[in-house]
Amino acid sequence: MLDIAEELNGWVEQGRDFAVATVVAVGGSAPRRPGAALAVDADGTAIGSVSGGCVEGAVYELCRQALQDGESVLERFGYSDDDAFAVGLTCGGIIDILVTPVRAGDPVRPVIAAALEAAAFGRAAALARIVTGPADLVGRAMLVRTDGNDDSSCYDSGSYGRGHDDSGSYGGDNGDSGSPTGGFGAHPELDRTVAAEAAAFLDAGRTGTLEIGEQGSRCGAPLTVLVESSVPAPRMIVFGAIDFASALVRVGKFLNHHVTVCDARPVFATEARFPEADEIVVEWPHKYLERTEVDARTVLCVLTHDAKFDVPLLQLALRLPVAYVGAMGSRRTHLDRNARLREVGVTELELARLRSPIGLDLGARTPEETALSIAAEIVANRRGGSGVPLTGAHTPIHHDVTSVPAGRIGSVA
Repeated sequence: MLDIAEELNGWVEQGRDFAVATVVAVGGSAPRRPGAALAVDADGTAIGSVSGGCVEGAVYELCRQALQDGESVLERFGYSDDDAFAVGLTCGGIIDILVTPVRAGDPVRPVIAAALEAAAFGRAAALARIVTGPADLVGRAMLVRTDGNDDSSCYDSGSYGRGHDDSGSYGGDNGDSGSPTGGFGAHPELDRTVAAEAAAFLDAGRTGTLEIGEQGSRCGAPLTVLVESSVPAPRMIVFGAIDFASALVRVGKFLNHHVTVCDARPVFATEARFPEADEIVVEWPHKYLERTEVDARTVLCVLTHDAKFDVPLLQLALRLPVAYVGAMGSRRTHLDRNARLREVGVTELELARLRSPIGLDLGARTPEETALSIAAEIVANRRGGSGVPLTGAHTPIHHDVTSVPAGRIGSVA
């Protein structure tokens, strides 16, 4: 649902009633991942997608029904061998979809509204919703977010169901949550468990389901909880303000990265040359990398192919916990650069992290083709793809190195 947060936040601000259908779990060759959503308002306007078109019509009707009866529902869609024309995924996949009404007066609405606002404005937040379990708990929601001023965490919680209104909020210092007020309305320990697990999902930027056993749920039955994480856009830092960098900036923005261009030469690192970059930095690359913030989703693209820039930059970059480090250059440049890096103490294990020459073998020549080659390698690295043609291959079409079957990511006894 948070993938369409900007539009839905607008609906909330306008006071619209709506129902949202969210992909909870997938199996096989399903086209959308957990968290993908379709929303329908009271006038029948629809936004988003849960299947790329396969089951949109049926899900649309489920949303309309949920708006009428006010009940959350979990529905499974899959391919039918007996009737290929039945509602289902002709690609052979299976998806579980949670449909939740979000109407004025519903206790869940303030929680979802807060999650949508946070996601729409680029703030880190995780929305946890009960997908399966006792009927009176299904659809209840909890919002977990981090405070930008310190390390404390807090959550807002709301219940969904007839006769319930036990929404509340909770805040703690340095991650010490204490006793929550409000919550799912079942047991305080369940609130604390889900808050802690959702915070871990948020820290990793993950969306998926959490299985909580009967003992852990404290409500007499096991639960499945969908956790949707909304995190700021991952960073792409492009070192070297060359013509190839301009094309890579455009592709990086297309892939929803926050793109920074860094070069020590002010005549090249200008807004006029890189109008689509989020940030332009005139500084020695390694000096900038020393002081800027990176994380496990950051990608570093070194396009300078000049030893005086590359060596100190890569010496630092290969020791940082980032997602990707790639460097441009010919194979001769690559061998020379590796020798220089070994001379300054870079280990073989660290060198193994370096993607050089940068990009996949597409036969690229132009800056745009090269940018596509680099982006393809970044996506393959993130999703666990092989980079080989799908024609004739026997590998899965959809990869995700962080996913496991049916979207189950974690479990709690």
